Amino acid sequence: MPEPARPERERPAEFVQSVQRALAVIKSFTPRHSSMTLTEVAERTHLTRGAARRFLLTLEHLGYVRSDGRQFSLSPAVLELGYAYLSSVHPWDAAVPLMERLSNEVEENCLAGVLEGTDVVCVARTSRRLVTVAVYVGGRVPASASSMGRAIFAFQDDDVVEKYLAEADLKRVTPFTLTDKEALRAELKKVREQGWSLVEHELEEGLTSVSAPVFGAGGRSVAALNISAHGHRLSREDVETRVLPPLLRCARETSLLFGHRPTNGTADAPG
Repeated sequence: MPEPARPERERPAEFVQSVQRALAVIKSFTPRHSSMTLTEVAERTHLTRGAARRFLLTLEHLGYVRSDGRQFSLSPAVLELGYAYLSSVHPWDAAVPLMERLSNEVEENCLAGVLEGTDVVCVARTSRRLVTVAVYVGGRVPASASSMGRAIFAFQDDDVVEKYLAEADLKRVTPFTLTDKEALRAELKKVREQGWSLVEHELEEGLTSVSAPVFGAGGRSVAALNISAHGHRLSREDVETRVLPPLLRCARETSLLFGHRPTNGTADAPG
């Protein structure tokens, strides 16, 4: 699944375009484009060949790109950029064993995602099963069409939700994707009331996805835990009887790692 385009925000006066372009070059490499020529990089980044060449050679000098003279590819040093974030978020180190226990209990992969703009970014995952379409650490999915995104947004302050709904461009990912803002607002209200989100066929046809919010010290959602599988393995009945109880328990335990202290034995929702 291609990563959704991120919305263009107003640039500050101190904006350094060369940094943006260097990052665009790095992000142009994907599993389908793991090795590219100069021309291909220029086309995917909308840069001139000359500009693309300068960025590639600079990144090669810094060790983030390698080349055989014609083909360019990323080097393992790029992992340092993501690790700088992951290593600073210590609770996830402790959360992974909890996710692995959940994954073993329900016999499905488990993902953890955080909100970034209008996307959910995967920050941790288990690998219990091989899947046809996988979201790996660092991968993005649109928040509006994913159970993780809805589980997070449903427990944000009302002004955050309204700002998102006012600015969001709800794109249709499948024929079943919810694109009506009033319908999405109603769905978020439902998620807030029941404490979890279920999405079927909206992100990928045949995919059933259930997520529970992870709360931080202030009682607001900071992330979501997710279990997803195709319909032949995960029906709505399976979600409610087999998956949801351990998922909610894992989300509560993970919330404690982020400083959440529920007052009544359950996760507190914003008022």
